[in-house]
Amino acid sequence: MKFSFTGIAVAAGLLVVAGQSFAADGKAVFDSTCAACHATGAAGAPKFGDKAAWAPRIKTGADALHTSALKGKGVMPPKGGNPSLSDADVIAAADYMISHAK
Repeated sequence: MKFSFTGIAVAAGLLVVAGQSFAADGKAVFDSTCAACHATGAAGAPKFGDKAAWAPRIKTGADALHTSALKGKGVMPPKGGNPSLSDADVIAAADYMISHAK
């Protein structure tokens, strides 16, 4: 039996479309969407690179942080208020912020 898949798969910040992959750019997504709050700490958002603020969040694990970024948490809307972002874009941005807070 032969199977074929033509569609889209998203995992760990990598977008795969019909056999081609495109890495999501976490920094670009952060700069264009997330920085509005995470660069300034607006509405209690943990500031980019603030290890003390991010430590308890990082302890919850990447999956929990990805879920918060995708679905929203507190005053942060889903996908940081940019519904046009793909899940891979949002996860890449979250991973970018996490990597700079460790």
